[in-house]
Amino acid sequence: MASGCTKVTTLRSTAPTAALVSAGRRDGASPTPRKPRVPLLAGLARGWGHRDNSQHASVTCHSLVLGLPVMEVRIEVTRQQVEKIFGLEEYWCQCVAWSSSGTTKSQKAFVRIAYLRKNFEQEPTAREVSIEQGIVLPCRPPEGIPPAEVEWLRNEELVDPALDANVYVTPEHSLVLRQARLADTANYTCVAKNIVARRRSASAAITVYVDGAWSEWSKWSECGAECTHWRSRECSEPAPRNGGQDCHGPELDTRNCTSELCTHAAPGAEDVALYVGLVAVAVCLVLLLLVGVLVYCRKKGGLDADVADSSILTAGFQPVSIKPSKADNPSLLTIQPDLSTTTMTYQGSLCPRQDGPAKLQLPNGHLLSPLGAGRHTLHHSSPAAEGADFVARLSTQSYFRSLPRGTNNMAYGTFNFLGGRLMIPNTGISLLIPPDAIPRGKIYEVYLTLHKQEEVRLPLAGCQTLLSPIVSCGPPGVLLTRPAILAMGHCVEASAENWSIRLKKQSCEGTWEDVLQLGAEPCTELYYCQLEAQACYVFTEQLGRFALVGESLSMAASKRLKLVLFAPAACPSLEYNIRVYCLSDTQDVLKEVIQLEKQLGGQLIGAPRVLHFKDSYHNLRLSIHDMPSSLWKSKLLASYQEIPFYHIWSGLQPFLHCTFTLERLSTSTCELACKIWVWQVEGDGQSFTVNFNIAKDTRFSDWLVPEEVGTPALVGPSAFKIPFLIRQKIISSLDPPGTRGADWRTLAQKLNLDSHLSFFASKASPTAMILNLWEARHFPNGNLSQLAAAVAEIGKQDGALFSEAEC
Repeated sequence: MASGCTKVTTLRSTAPTAALVSAGRRDGASPTPRKPRVPLLAGLARGWGHRDNSQHASVTCHSLVLGLPVMEVRIEVTRQQVEKIFGLEEYWCQCVAWSSSGTTKSQKAFVRIAYLRKNFEQEPTAREVSIEQGIVLPCRPPEGIPPAEVEWLRNEELVDPALDANVYVTPEHSLVLRQARLADTANYTCVAKNIVARRRSASAAITVYVDGAWSEWSKWSECGAECTHWRSRECSEPAPRNGGQDCHGPELDTRNCTSELCTHAAPGAEDVALYVGLVAVAVCLVLLLLVGVLVYCRKKGGLDADVADSSILTAGFQPVSIKPSKADNPSLLTIQPDLSTTTMTYQGSLCPRQDGPAKLQLPNGHLLSPLGAGRHTLHHSSPAAEGADFVARLSTQSYFRSLPRGTNNMAYGTFNFLGGRLMIPNTGISLLIPPDAIPRGKIYEVYLTLHKQEEVRLPLAGCQTLLSPIVSCGPPGVLLTRPAILAMGHCVEASAENWSIRLKKQSCEGTWEDVLQLGAEPCTELYYCQLEAQACYVFTEQLGRFALVGESLSMAASKRLKLVLFAPAACPSLEYNIRVYCLSDTQDVLKEVIQLEKQLGGQLIGAPRVLHFKDSYHNLRLSIHDMPSSLWKSKLLASYQEIPFYHIWSGLQPFLHCTFTLERLSTSTCELACKIWVWQVEGDGQSFTVNFNIAKDTRFSDWLVPEEVGTPALVGPSAFKIPFLIRQKIISSLDPPGTRGADWRTLAQKLNLDSHLSFFASKASPTAMILNLWEARHFPNGNLSQLAAAVAEIGKQDGALFSEAEC
């Protein structure tokens, strides 16, 4: 009986004498009625059968076939009456007849509550595929009783595999297009239905595109007056369709004709004189142009580099021309710079000036390589009152190149003296620009970029290894009056006896230099690093490209590897691949792997594990065991797979993976149980117990990083947890030495930062440095009440005016 649909169960029975309807729970244990049946029997016999004639009716007649009297009894039992005793579970009903000759029972009529849930377990997703490429649209219908039947709609018309040999539906209800055709471009909908309801999934738009290809070259034309002939071709075999790529290469080809096809007249004396005159005029014009450039450069030679806000320093920070992707990606920039001021031009390169210490030195280094020739108009966003408004054009000798905007690994924004924050979502990488780090009256356009290791050449020697992502923040050479804080993850198990860790920065010439050795006295006050268990916080007054590099001092030195298991979300064939990833234990690498697996249609099949990989020169081994041979077999020929030690230890390859290819003996096999071992020879190891259903198990989906949310650029007070006025009051109260030591030193001790007192003391405002580090470590989920309590306690010791509630 369906819940909410059929409200009355009608039982009809014919017996020689009397009949009684009984009902009981389906327990399957014994035909003997259980105790809950007794009250129902009594209720049926004493009340329901005699209380209301509309519920209980009996008719006596004479059977001509049997020659005996026959009594027909009918009783109606409502669902509410049954649920009072048996609840919402399924139940059964039975008719019992008895007479002086004995008792007989009818068969049990089992009643189940039918339903169909609203939400699909998996819905098809939109895709763009090349022509003749295979397409698999997964569909896992909602749970229901009876199980739902599935059908597919293409543009609201039923898809019938019997009429189209290019289409078939798998036992798991996935729609498979063997070879995509242009006619397959449509909206596809998965429909699930049973006796209760009919459900529709969200429609998935499938776009089949065609990349363009050149036709054959035409025949060469006749030789022209310039002694050249040409031929052409068209991007028409096939022409690009539905957003496919255009043809690459020239459309027109020209060549010089041979001497047999074209003849020259020998140049006369008049032609020679003409050519000599033209050359002389050209030389004079070039000389005049050079003189004009030199005069202009001398006039502009006294340009003060202090106006390097968002004009000269960001000249190379213009977007490049990139073919738009098929899906529109919104720009990450949430704070738009002011582009309404006057534009001027500046000729010359951004090489470091040697005029004296009063001038800001602008590096011309390898961080940004040369732009192509052409004019680049830059918009100055500083206030007009400063009188230094100008817009620069880079010469072809400039060493800056544009960085692509709108990518997942980049954030940028426009900032003033109020400061702000840049974040690359789901990577743990951020740049905090404290208040007053940018001089008042200046506006800087700042960027933060995560580089892939294959894009940046970082030389490593000996036992050195890359411990962090390579991150750029800029523009380089920008003037900061207080250190910015660059936060990024690392994968080192740090200990002074096992590691020598250095902060490296790329110079303007492109070489990598050690600017700080952790644990040693800093050679300069421009850089400082706070190393924690999984992240480091770099204080820097000069923006640039940074990386954390370690050198092992003993074989006990270890790095953290994260082990992650992925497998296909849909498996229409007999083969099934399990991919085991070994990656550096940082958020940015995990994000990259998950994005890659989403493109491959993979799903996580086990909770990630951490393995400590030691500098022991031993390789990493992977093997699979305890697989039921009656259902699965492994195609691995050796007993284990191996990843060489140096491939992992260098860190230049952020993730590596091995694939275990399995084969199930039947497509009906969906349960997979096995063990996967990952271990370093004579070192640490991890074991994964895999036990899941390859068709519908999604228990580990919560381990995946969420979709990117939040604002990459936060400007002003919204970028900080501590209100600006409260921050200023704390700084003014704790910077001066307090009575009984109630000053910034006590605050550092309460926040477990007392090991950095010498660095804090070297700054004009030690309290500001402490609060900036707290902001970098605890945004956006920091507990502000704990900081307020610590500050209020110091205030009570010193008799200060601010309270915990005020903080």
